[in-house]
Amino acid sequence: MMNTAIEVHDLHKNYGPQPVVRGVSFAVGAGEIFGIAGRNGAGKTTTVEILQGLRSRDGGQVRVLGFDPGHD
Repeated sequence: MMNTAIEVHDLHKNYGPQPVVRGVSFAVGAGEIFGIAGRNGAGKTTTVEILQGLRSRDGGQVRVLGFDPGHD
């Protein structure tokens, strides 16, 4: 059984009418190294900011070390 450090399920974020993160899901186990790659404007920075609790999300679930960074 994997000890999960980060869990993201069906993450969504829009800036106005423009969707920037659409349905992103992934899990990172404790001690694993994980990278996010993509083109300019793909939502990489926005995703990391949501994980840090610096930006709100419009949908989906996020848990970092068992906490919801946007609410806990």
